[in-house]
Amino acid sequence: MTPSQSAPPEHVQKMKALVAETRANDGLAPVDVERFWADQEIADKDPFGASIPQVPFGAILNWECVFDELGVPEDHWRYEHDEAWRLTLSRAYNDRAEAVVGRRLLSEEKADASRRYPPVKGLHDVFEAENVWRGQSWWLEQSARNEDELEALLDRVEARDIRRFILPENWNGEKARLAALGVKPPLYRGQRGPVTFACSIYGAENLILLILTNPKLATRFSNAIRDVMLEIARVLDEEAGYTPETAPRGFGFADDNSCLLTPDMYEFFAYPILEAIFARYAPDPGDMRYQHSDSDMAHLLPILGRLDLTGTNFGPTVTVAEIRAHLPNAVIDGQLAPFTYSRNEQENMVLEFLRDFDMAREKRGLRFATAGSINNGTRLTSMRLLMAAIQRYGRY
Repeated sequence: MTPSQSAPPEHVQKMKALVAETRANDGLAPVDVERFWADQEIADKDPFGASIPQVPFGAILNWECVFDELGVPEDHWRYEHDEAWRLTLSRAYNDRAEAVVGRRLLSEEKADASRRYPPVKGLHDVFEAENVWRGQSWWLEQSARNEDELEALLDRVEARDIRRFILPENWNGEKARLAALGVKPPLYRGQRGPVTFACSIYGAENLILLILTNPKLATRFSNAIRDVMLEIARVLDEEAGYTPETAPRGFGFADDNSCLLTPDMYEFFAYPILEAIFARYAPDPGDMRYQHSDSDMAHLLPILGRLDLTGTNFGPTVTVAEIRAHLPNAVIDGQLAPFTYSRNEQENMVLEFLRDFDMAREKRGLRFATAGSINNGTRLTSMRLLMAAIQRYGRY
């Protein structure tokens, strides 16, 4: 059932009025741009705030939307590696964005390699997974394909000196040089979530069968992911001069594949990892405990509720009301379907906003954003339409 088929009549009426005005104005939705961004600055600081003027907006377009907007063939690799080309596109896109939404959305600054630390190895390196470029994105290749290979891999992982393994040979010299410039080393506060990571390392079907048929080895696998994550974070904290007491708080996971596990399987394999990471890096009520999983997460909400997440970005099949029932303290980034946005479906965009605002109005805590990624094809005029919907219908 489409949003237009299930929406209350009053939502349909509001949608039709706004879309009609937009189409009558050459596709530019009616919005006071200066007022919108002033209110946005206030609202985004605390989506739960009692005095915020409107719902904060999170579906702000990014570099992935450049190509369709400018009529340029999509080439993520070139955008990442050809700085001159990237800056040319960014400036052209920003010129258009400034005219349509009142902001220059992309950075136009050149990267300063002289102020950048040499790359450290990540969790996937420790688990010997190669990161390869394929289909406009990076993908982790499997490093174990059966239980014997997994056991051997875990033997090597558990024996590694993590500090020596992850820091490059020129680390100390570069650290001294950059410290003199006031540049601190990067910290480790985000990770591909444990289910998605394990599926990359071992394969999705393999992981499910492992949990079901060999829980002892599955526990060892889970524990190894947890222990290596904690050690990487500890090492990088120390390199930045932090102690456990002074280290910055907060941690976020991106775990799309977590939807593949049943609640019992998730609690067995993934929950202990999140619990341990949050216990060290986000133990207090106000600390950031974030999970992005742009998939159907409804069946895992009761378990995630025990972690008291303070931020979520789940797939479009999960409603604001369902999330709020289990996660009363979470800022909900959602629940606009990414394809609704990237297909520029004006009617459904407005209806999905009205739906979500109705569910969030009483308790607040919604940042209206895509339930997942913002994709190429999404146009600046669609972003402006959502700004207009928020300004007209999303005020507290």
